[in-house]
Amino acid sequence: MAKYLKSGKSITEKENEDQKTKEIVENVLKQIENGGDKAVRMLSEKFDDYSPTSFKLSDEQIDALLCTLTERELSDIKFAQEQVRKFAEIQRASMTDVEVETLPGVILGHKNIPVQSVGCYVPAGKFPMVASAHMSVATASVAKVPRIVACTPPFNGQPNAAVVAAMHLGGAHEIYVIGGIQAIGAMAIGTESIEPVHMLVGPGNAFVAEAKRQLFGRVGIDLFAGPTETMIIADNTVDGELCATDLLGQAEHGYNSPAVLVTNSKKLAEETLTEIERILRILPTADTAGVSWRDYGEVILCDSYDEMLSVADEIASEHVQVMTNRDNWFLDNMTSYGALFLGARTNVSNGDKVIGTNHTLPTKKAGRYTGGLWVGKFLKTHSYQRILTDEAAVMIGEYGSRLCILEGFIGHAEQCNLRVRRYGGKNIGYGEAAE
Repeated sequence: MAKYLKSGKSITEKENEDQKTKEIVENVLKQIENGGDKAVRMLSEKFDDYSPTSFKLSDEQIDALLCTLTERELSDIKFAQEQVRKFAEIQRASMTDVEVETLPGVILGHKNIPVQSVGCYVPAGKFPMVASAHMSVATASVAKVPRIVACTPPFNGQPNAAVVAAMHLGGAHEIYVIGGIQAIGAMAIGTESIEPVHMLVGPGNAFVAEAKRQLFGRVGIDLFAGPTETMIIADNTVDGELCATDLLGQAEHGYNSPAVLVTNSKKLAEETLTEIERILRILPTADTAGVSWRDYGEVILCDSYDEMLSVADEIASEHVQVMTNRDNWFLDNMTSYGALFLGARTNVSNGDKVIGTNHTLPTKKAGRYTGGLWVGKFLKTHSYQRILTDEAAVMIGEYGSRLCILEGFIGHAEQCNLRVRRYGGKNIGYGEAAE
């Protein structure tokens, strides 16, 4: 029976926070709907203390920002982006158009068509998330999306040069320095100066995630990617320092970033708790990571590997780091998560920044029904059909006629009957089933 050695906030407390977030987002989106550019500017002034002449960066401004970066910084950005692009290209190649003759004269197929416009949100308020531009903008570019809009908040009152560089190099067609709810709202709803997009992608805080949720349907979204979640599944093959470092490394994202240790080793659990307290005394981001660990951190002691698997699948964490003597067993058997990081040699930061897999991943148990952002999210698979012969039209039409009548759809049946009469020369009474 799984035992909680440390628990976070209760479900009720979390739900209350979610309700407050929902109300704030509803109000802000209404302001954007009614006020357009004027509302976006007012909100930017209010939340980011930022009100430039134009929120859209010109080519000259982009070039000037790139010039502020060192050769090493640009080289590192390009290296990371190339890894993401390379894996996205491999994934795209796995998605093929198909066309097949399923019966004589009956052609069925599908085409993978890019979403025609996408809005990519790249967080930069507390930390400039350079890597998020690779994950959304560059991947959309590989999918050949014709219009890629990118939004990022100001960082310390100015556009962040590294984030803008990553957006530009990734293939963004329009770059705006707008943050949070107002960015999401502007891209989805549209304003006098910003044409609305068909789809929103990218991670963000609770407010960004809620804005995407409320706008879903009006536009498509990649997935619900809110505050970072991390889980470590570990046994006695690793030590407390490793687990504590990896838990706090993700907890520093924000005050509400769940970090969970699932283990079958009481010794490791206790060591990890001790090491977390030690590291929090020296970690420069302890003000954030410490609050996150206090309110959302959990340590769950299990009796067996099977129980560890069951607990992990139930939580369905965004990042799941597996460090055990049977990592591949977890890979083969886990069903609900964002992404797996297998073995002590890897870590979530690899996936976040450089290795090539996408770091925009499902949170809040969404891993039960969706994977993370990838090139396929930017593609729509559309089917088509074609009948080449009179014989095929009659044969399919007769089946269709009878099945429509079975359901009571007379108008549907007549679509089939008309083809049977016209191409087969058969006399079928109006609204009757074909023989």
